[in-house]
Amino acid sequence: MIDHNDNKAHRPQFEWPYLHPKYWGTWLAIIVGALLSLLPHGFRRAVAIPFARIAVKIKGGATHRARINLLLCFPEKTDAEREQILLDTFITAGTYLMGLAALTTRSRQWLESNSVIYGMENLTKHTDIGEGVILLVPHTWAVDIPAVLLASRGLPISNISKRQSNPVTDWLMSRQRLQYGGKIFERSAGIKPFIKSVREGYLGYYLPDEDLGPNHSVFVDFFATTKATIAGLGKLSKLSRSRIVPCFPTYDNETGQFNMRILPALDPFPSGSEEQDARMMNEHIELFVNEQPEQYMWILKFLKTQRPGIVEPYRSDKYKP
Repeated sequence: MIDHNDNKAHRPQFEWPYLHPKYWGTWLAIIVGALLSLLPHGFRRAVAIPFARIAVKIKGGATHRARINLLLCFPEKTDAEREQILLDTFITAGTYLMGLAALTTRSRQWLESNSVIYGMENLTKHTDIGEGVILLVPHTWAVDIPAVLLASRGLPISNISKRQSNPVTDWLMSRQRLQYGGKIFERSAGIKPFIKSVREGYLGYYLPDEDLGPNHSVFVDFFATTKATIAGLGKLSKLSRSRIVPCFPTYDNETGQFNMRILPALDPFPSGSEEQDARMMNEHIELFVNEQPEQYMWILKFLKTQRPGIVEPYRSDKYKP
């Protein structure tokens, strides 16, 4: 039996100051989100489509970042093809986010009946014999789904996450992610508690496409561009005595179901080269995203860190909206 108590884990509790008027806007958004999550998928998608069409007309902000990412990753595609991906991305995001609260407002039985896992045997072949596993999970819109779904099946997750600036949001997000068990560690806690938890039987949750800056990265190919990719997964794999298993969670725009695709563990891994390990991670992101590009969070600044002398694309005059 896994013990979820850990004094180093981040597990915020409700506090009465959260009811202060300055958080009333947050509570209103929470109530609206909870109500939207109870509506049928088709209705939420119908609402998301016109908002997505408005969003793609915006020249700056997240839409601008997404266009730059798509241009640098897919220069071989036409402008029309990239714009279609952008529109489909916003439709997916809007529909999914309006239903996100369902992870809390609905039951475990609802989650199970509305989820499909492909390749579960690629995970259980390791967990059934007591091998440690770190899941490699790219930033899709449904990135939170594996943590909740697998924990509901008795496979709790451990991950390292950044605390939300809004304490009410931080409390609710943590409560949702940990409702069936698991651990969240803040980055300030370091890597040791995470490694210990994986050794204890938790599934490690690793986001391979984060940009943690030049001191924690190596520059390797990413689609048609180069990305500062997190280094050190090979060392983490060794220290935690775990296998690295790719997992791609998606939200089906046609059915409203949560889907997870799990591939066989990376092998050989670690390879002995940080660059080769990082490239292997990126190859699996490319494999997933090329099949369903609308599922990826193209709005993120995952190309922010560049080699010395190269201007960050989101600030470059070359890509001004």
